[in-house]
Amino acid sequence: MKKLIYLVVMTFLAAGAQAQFDRSQPKPGPFPEVNFGKPQTFQLKNGLKVIVVENHKLPRAVMSLSLDNPPFAEGSKKGISDITGELIGNGTSKISKNKFQEEIDFMGSSINFSTSGAYANTLSKYFDRTLELMAQGLTDPYFDKDDFDREINRTIDGLKANEKSVTFNAQRVENVLVFGADHPRGEFVTEDKLKSLKLSDVISFYKENVVPNNAYLIVLGDVKFNDVKKLVEKNFGKWKKGNIAVSNYPEPKNVSKTEIDFVDMSNAVQSEVGILSSVNLKMTDPDYFPAIVANRILGGDFNSYLNMNLREDHGWTYGARSVISGNKYVGKFRAGASVRNEVTDSAVVESMKELKRVRTTKVDPTMLATVKAGLIGAFVMDAEKPEFVARQALLVQTQNLPADFYQNYIKNINAVTPEQVEAAAKKYFSYDNARILVVGKASEVLPGLEKLGYNINYYDRFGNPTAKPEQKKADANVSAKNIFENYIKAIGGDKVKEVSTMTSNYETEMQGMKLNLKTINTADGRSSTIFSGMGMELQKAVFDGKKGYTAQQGQKTEMGANEVELMKYNALPFPELALSEKEGVKVTGIENFNGKDAYVVEDGKTKYYYDMESGLRLGVVTELEAQGQKIMQTITFGEYKDHDGIKIPDSFTMNVGMDMEFNLVDVKFNTPVSDADFK
Repeated sequence: MKKLIYLVVMTFLAAGAQAQFDRSQPKPGPFPEVNFGKPQTFQLKNGLKVIVVENHKLPRAVMSLSLDNPPFAEGSKKGISDITGELIGNGTSKISKNKFQEEIDFMGSSINFSTSGAYANTLSKYFDRTLELMAQGLTDPYFDKDDFDREINRTIDGLKANEKSVTFNAQRVENVLVFGADHPRGEFVTEDKLKSLKLSDVISFYKENVVPNNAYLIVLGDVKFNDVKKLVEKNFGKWKKGNIAVSNYPEPKNVSKTEIDFVDMSNAVQSEVGILSSVNLKMTDPDYFPAIVANRILGGDFNSYLNMNLREDHGWTYGARSVISGNKYVGKFRAGASVRNEVTDSAVVESMKELKRVRTTKVDPTMLATVKAGLIGAFVMDAEKPEFVARQALLVQTQNLPADFYQNYIKNINAVTPEQVEAAAKKYFSYDNARILVVGKASEVLPGLEKLGYNINYYDRFGNPTAKPEQKKADANVSAKNIFENYIKAIGGDKVKEVSTMTSNYETEMQGMKLNLKTINTADGRSSTIFSGMGMELQKAVFDGKKGYTAQQGQKTEMGANEVELMKYNALPFPELALSEKEGVKVTGIENFNGKDAYVVEDGKTKYYYDMESGLRLGVVTELEAQGQKIMQTITFGEYKDHDGIKIPDSFTMNVGMDMEFNLVDVKFNTPVSDADFK
């Protein structure tokens, strides 16, 4: 299995290597003019504001309806907005869900709904009916109990699937710390909150919030203003106003002095590092354009300070970025990256160095010109997209922008000076009062972070303050042999020792494609691993007890001496039966692995984790090297279930920068195998 996973890693890296290209940018030419088209507007009595931009170049039309309601905290009913949004569009009181979707599909149109509005795209000949269906779906939705229950369960399953995701937990904690758990942008969904919701909550939420008071409908494309006005009045005119509730919540506050906020996730093979602060940057501010240029220089571009340092110079990450955006409500500044555990402290140092650099050193004129050209080029390309034009028309209204804001966009970007970049960075990129959030494995990254001189606060993965993770030591009398023997006893004892062959079949899914994994392991040290999908063999690894090879895309590679040595153990159905006699295998401590205290047994670059209570193996972490890059591969085992008297995990999750879950289909012991299986 380990060899196959190495092949999967190599495949991903090879694909990335083939995609590399020359990123040097040509010298910028004259700046183009962008014509968005002149909008025409009108407003219905219920408050719905309509913006129409005629463009007859293509026979298509786009409709974007947005509700510009103020942020509100959902509190104990957090999740109600998302659930309601998922249920809108499942038919109306007059049209069944299936017929509603069938008609949309027949026209080749698309309509998407949420509690923030709706978006539709259609051929202009179907514009009338598409607008009508969008209006009916949004203003007269049918809320079904079965659909509601299904959506609640789906959302809960999603939460459970993300429990072990370092990135997911990091995003949740950073919003709690930056905005506060009671703030609309800081509160988060939990399983208990979802289970407490009722269909009546959805109906109430819809009636109170999906109203036209602050609604904007933008129509652009091959349409005529007078026709649009008649259709909108007909389809949206009866949409009734509501009393939108205004919630009170505390304003976010930054810390007075830069600190490290640490979250321990024992399954982390990479640390999520983020430099965070709340910001008040409005698009109408005079330093808005210098701020977005400064962000591009710091981390908003491939050639940015952060990416060149952390990725290109040091090879610590696949990408480092910074983000800031203008909004009439409070926002967030973030700069960071996912980095290997062993360089977490170094990544913090270098990130802070680049943050200080953009705040205190004037940007090189050549780089400034390149960054401006990149921003302008992206703007010009986006200006060809209907959805981009619709969004700009909306922002002019909701952010109180001047009517010529986007007509002057290129001129304003081009006018930004090095002095303005430095000043904007000082104002909006916190350095002396920032939170440095690190979500990672305490046993591997905390010692280095403690040497940096920052005060360190500790939080759980929900943003609650907690104690410093305790570093436990194993009793001196506990040996690797003891741990292995306890494991064998826990999964079946003598039954395990009687296994001569083990054949396992697993299923997984990658990018919508179902894949199969078949492994054969024998007690005399032979193994075969086949990864297949779409009716064909994708990858294969075979070991006959003395030599082996891997095969992929018709290319066969013989195993080297080190790989052969590893396979002498990994080819066995239960390696623990032989590992206890191997030299160099040792107990190195006790760590928390997915919420359980586990003994850690090291064998070279591989760590095995065994539950101190049950004796079961919880996971395996191995350091691999592919194309000169170090990669930490983590395998986490699911629940153990009995199969003919032997306990086998019903699944395992492999992480090589992304999670792949393999579910056990069947396992068989002591079935005949032939020499042909290992050829």
